[in-house]
Amino acid sequence: MVFKRMLGALGVGAPTVDTVLATPRIQPGGSLAGEVRLKGGDFDADIEHITLGLVARVEIEHSEGESGGLGEFFRVQVSGPFSLRKGEDKVVAFSFGVPWETPVSEVGGQRLTGMAVGVRTELAIAKAVDKGDLDPVSVEPLPSQLRVLEAFPQLGFQFKSADLEVGGIHGVRQELPFYQEIEFYGRGGEVELTFVADQGGLEIVLEAGGRSGDAIGRFHVTHEEALRTDWVTEIDRWLGRLTSGFGHAAPQGHYGHDDHRGHHGGSGMGAAVAAGAAGVVGGLVLGEVVEDIFEGDDEGGDW
Repeated sequence: MVFKRMLGALGVGAPTVDTVLATPRIQPGGSLAGEVRLKGGDFDADIEHITLGLVARVEIEHSEGESGGLGEFFRVQVSGPFSLRKGEDKVVAFSFGVPWETPVSEVGGQRLTGMAVGVRTELAIAKAVDKGDLDPVSVEPLPSQLRVLEAFPQLGFQFKSADLEVGGIHGVRQELPFYQEIEFYGRGGEVELTFVADQGGLEIVLEAGGRSGDAIGRFHVTHEEALRTDWVTEIDRWLGRLTSGFGHAAPQGHYGHDDHRGHHGGSGMGAAVAAGAAGVVGGLVLGEVVEDIFEGDDEGGDW
């Protein structure tokens, strides 16, 4: 994946930058590698730094409804100061680990409708900063996450959409200031699935509507346990406890527990963005409203 753009913020004749990803497909907790290729412009330039940022489309709930924007959730400096001579070619190689909570954007080669994740290059010259264009990155699920995802079609559910909600989940330790909701429909209702991953394992949160309100199911497993678990049986057992048409009653699985309450516990920070100002919300840098920033963003599919 390549982007090339004249750095407009730096003036006519400024250097050009071309970022090439060697790993356009990654997994949470994996490594993103590639090169930033620079071409000197019409004058010598003192580069202050090159920084790469991971960005994603996020949704923020507020009093007037919901709005979307780009959220930069991780950044890493891949180069310190150096001089770029007139017309000089220079390559800066990079490789860095991405957060374990990086949202999944693709399953089985099919992009999840509603998801957009990318890397953005920031080049600073003489106090002027240009954030360049976005290069899409496909984030595939970990094997442990895939095992859970594969259970839903077997249970008669179809993928509906996915998004990122600014806020936190009550009782769950998160490093990123948002969580991903993957929504399925079938068997007379809808189920939302959230993963919060770390190196040791997965927090799996399920939410479905019942007659007594929204039911929250939680499963905390290691990655190895997730691979060994019969998730069709476990999820079906949890759904069976609901009385809204998801199946027959059944005992509860030994991995999880339920509580009946509202939606995921948000941080109540949406109003700060509702005024339309870009800013920092719980460590998430919110930028421009998302337009057609990723080619084919309206395309998606099931697996």
